[in-house]
Amino acid sequence: MHIAILTFDGFNELDSLIALGVLNRIKKPDWRVSICCPTPEVTSMNGVAIRAQSLLEEARFADAVVVGSGVKTREVVASPELMGRLSLDPARQLIAAQCSGTLVLAKLGLVEGVPACTDLTTKPWVQEAGVEVLNQPFFARGNVATAGGCFASPYLAGWIIARTEGIEAAEAALHYVAPVGEKEAYVANALKNIKPYLPQ
Repeated sequence: MHIAILTFDGFNELDSLIALGVLNRIKKPDWRVSICCPTPEVTSMNGVAIRAQSLLEEARFADAVVVGSGVKTREVVASPELMGRLSLDPARQLIAAQCSGTLVLAKLGLVEGVPACTDLTTKPWVQEAGVEVLNQPFFARGNVATAGGCFASPYLAGWIIARTEGIEAAEAALHYVAPVGEKEAYVANALKNIKPYLPQ
């Protein structure tokens, strides 16, 4: 199981790294989560440089893909070179996008005719791309999920874990990262947002 977290220059640390942390609560030999970048190194919106663990071309072979957000997402979607390196297939992959990552999915045609979630800054750009934006933190249809707001990234991670490892595994991963003294309430709220979008 390989989960690629697409992370571009100008990325939002909260989106890519919180998802990375929650997803890595699964401890299995075949479970791999990678920061997936267009170049060997990318720098965040706050100047944090990180090294890629995989490159964009590998995302097409991943079992799940998380598209992180950042301050340069409009530059990403305006780049035929970068967009041409992406080939995502919801027929065989779980695909999740956070905040402006939803704009990437919109430009790839992966949320066509499907409402989506994004952050307030990105909302008008996603609407311009012809996508209805919901006023909620998480939404999924089939194998495609979107979330809005930096702290909604655990919902995406929880959804991927629930889809692949089961709801108990998702609950355990979210319980681990939840604040002490609020764990039960945090997990209950997260599952309230995720469960309606899991296959019955």
